[in-house]
Amino acid sequence: MSNYPERFESELKLEEALSRPTPELVQMAKILVGDFLFLGVSGKMGVSMACMAKRACEEAGAKRRVIGVSRFSSPENRKYLEDRDIETIAGDLLNPEFVQGLPDAKNVIYLAGTKFGTSGNEAYAWAMNAYLPGVIAERYRDSRIIALSTGCVYSLVDVDSGGSKETDTPFPIGEYAQSCLGRERLFEYGSLTNETQVTLVRLNYAVEMRYGVLVDIASKVYNSQPVDVSMGYLNVIWQGDANALVLRSFSLCSSPPRIINLTGSETISVREMALRFGELFGREPIVEGEEKSQTLLSNASWVHRELGKPHVQLDQIVNWTAKWIEAGNPLLGIPTHFEVSDGKF
Repeated sequence: MSNYPERFESELKLEEALSRPTPELVQMAKILVGDFLFLGVSGKMGVSMACMAKRACEEAGAKRRVIGVSRFSSPENRKYLEDRDIETIAGDLLNPEFVQGLPDAKNVIYLAGTKFGTSGNEAYAWAMNAYLPGVIAERYRDSRIIALSTGCVYSLVDVDSGGSKETDTPFPIGEYAQSCLGRERLFEYGSLTNETQVTLVRLNYAVEMRYGVLVDIASKVYNSQPVDVSMGYLNVIWQGDANALVLRSFSLCSSPPRIINLTGSETISVREMALRFGELFGREPIVEGEEKSQTLLSNASWVHRELGKPHVQLDQIVNWTAKWIEAGNPLLGIPTHFEVSDGKF
């Protein structure tokens, strides 16, 4: 794997690392037929993932269109993509006429959805997370579709269980998680009805230096704020690795859909992570609460066997995060609410 720096000096350098294609992805780009269409490209993962797809195609010598669709409430994201030869289309995916007018593409990555602020805005959450997938599944019935889902569709499990597996029966807690299971069921219905090739990716938690559970924990330690350890254990994956493995899951698309868990291989203690950041910052963390016997964990061993384990290890991510925060670099300012156990976001 390409060498990474000891720290990221700027957002541009961070974005370069997040969008750096793995050798395995470049090899896939050589043989995968068709253009790429990213729906909901302007979210937390979409920009770097679209850029990674473009870079993989370029390194593979494969001439492919890469198209990103979003409302683009952030004009900076649109310009960033266009500067890298990624086509952009602005519009509202909840408008059926807009969806029907989108270009055909053989490879569709569905990133649209909503999580934060769903409590009190449940109708919109269900429209985005459960109605829209049915529209997309019908519009792109002849494409391969990767749809991002979440590990939140599982029930809480015992800490020593090894995490939920893809074969476990979903038991979503709260309307956000329930609507995400609705997303999966609509894509499943489209796949079964039209024989559409689909992969459903249950992701938790993708992290980078500006956002994620490690940023949440580190920021609280650095600012002498209490870290709640009641949901005391979790999984994470470097977003660059998540981007690459999501894109490589085009090779897994099937009908009925292939379901995969996507996260790292380690179970992380929130308490121990707070102590580790305390060491790196030279500060005593403030820990509150006691670890519950059950938490949200996913077992990603199947996809690790099929596609390989993440390249970037936890220690590297922790060190990058600490250095980024100490340097006062920008954060997205969107807490993950990993402490939540009742599903209310």
